[in-house]
Amino acid sequence: MHPDIHLALHHARAAELRAETEPRPAQRPALRTRLGWTLVEVGLKLATRPGPLPAH
Repeated sequence: MHPDIHLALHHARAAELRAETEPRPAQRPALRTRLGWTLVEVGLKLATRPGPLPAH
């Protein structure tokens, strides 16, 4: 491989890695996502809640 191409690929990969490590601004989750997780939490509470034992 030609040295210039190798160097260009190295610089491109380094830029990609730097972009991945930069902190992103905090964003609030979308309403749909928050509602979905709330429903999951409620469902888990209902599913794990002790209820009356079934009569045999």
